[in-house]
Amino acid sequence: MVTESGPPRSSTLPVPLPAIAAGGAAVDGNKHHEVVVIGGGNAGISLAARLRRYGVRDVAVVEPSGRHLFQPLFSHIGGGTAEASEAVRPQASVMPQGVTWIQDSAVDVKPAASTVALASGSQLTYGHVVVCPGLQLDWDKVPGLAEAMDSPHGSSNYVYELASKTWALLSGLRSGTVVFTMPSGPVKCGGAAQKPMYLACDYWRQQGVLNQIRLVMVVPTPTVYGVPGVDEELNRKIAEYGIELRCNSEVTAVDAGTRTVQVLDSATGRSDSLAYDVLHAVPPQSAPDWLKATDLPAAGDHGGFVEVNAETLRHVRYPNVWSLGDAAGTKNSKAGAALRKQTSALAKNLKAVLNGGTPKAKYNGYSACPFTVSRSTVVFAEFDDQYRPMPTIPKVKVSKERHSTWILERDLFPGIYWNLILKGRA
Repeated sequence: MVTESGPPRSSTLPVPLPAIAAGGAAVDGNKHHEVVVIGGGNAGISLAARLRRYGVRDVAVVEPSGRHLFQPLFSHIGGGTAEASEAVRPQASVMPQGVTWIQDSAVDVKPAASTVALASGSQLTYGHVVVCPGLQLDWDKVPGLAEAMDSPHGSSNYVYELASKTWALLSGLRSGTVVFTMPSGPVKCGGAAQKPMYLACDYWRQQGVLNQIRLVMVVPTPTVYGVPGVDEELNRKIAEYGIELRCNSEVTAVDAGTRTVQVLDSATGRSDSLAYDVLHAVPPQSAPDWLKATDLPAAGDHGGFVEVNAETLRHVRYPNVWSLGDAAGTKNSKAGAALRKQTSALAKNLKAVLNGGTPKAKYNGYSACPFTVSRSTVVFAEFDDQYRPMPTIPKVKVSKERHSTWILERDLFPGIYWNLILKGRA
């Protein structure tokens, strides 16, 4: 799911508007719906479309934003291989036919009363609710990080408004130090932190300046990503581009004035200061604050993720509550590939329950991440929720660097997303 996120210091919530049905008819915001879906990103729209295809008549989507963002293209925008306009469309254009769009923000769910409170002051009641609001970007968890993003030398492809800035900074550099960072904890599409780095390296190599640029990649994990076979391919590209990889490490503070980051090595406990000319950072992430305050997360889950059965995606304590995508308390890597599998399982299970049956479809923990390791090749990682390889076609080694997977990821997948996935057909 892609949440609506502006630059760290200037983001604002849209003013709540009346509920709008797909097709344009205004409806009452204080209303009961058979299924209420909280979140209108990939998770919410593709699920709502599937439910409609399965014959569920009364589906409402709660989503404040008037635009729909396709986050996988953010890395390409940041790496100069896509235009920003390719990643955005009007929300109304992707809302499934017959689904009620409530253009408002959820601020609370009371599962015991089966109600959803909205920012406008309205309240919905539901037969079933699906909670998929995505993640929030916790910029302030790293002192100075938000200020660095607002400075002329910092950017992040995790924000639509900053993705173009990322490419402007990277493409304009001819010498100096570039630092790419990744936080610990759950993040959406963890591989996206690396993709603009490889795209920029290939560009700098083409421009003949790669050897004039110092590149440092800071990751909190023991290896570059954690999937056997994929790590080896990424390490080969890292060596090819001359990237300094710092594993078991994390940025703990940023000083935008002096353009320095503090990097903590968790293996040794040592911290050192690293100067940069360009900083590309991924912020810490968690479930939205309002969700953390509900009774939906498991006790002691400070990330605020909805407590669901990892296979059926049904809440373990409230049978008419479901969740999928980034806000669900599952162990898989949070990515669109995982979401496709989750959407299919949840839609089938919810339809079965509405018909008086029991959930039988199971999500198997699958996820995937395409690494754009050059401006024409991709290393495609497929794995389960324990980061073990889980290839769709075992005899085809898509974890090797290939141009064919670039064609799939860059040229074909955006069309598949807009025309099939969001329509509940893929």
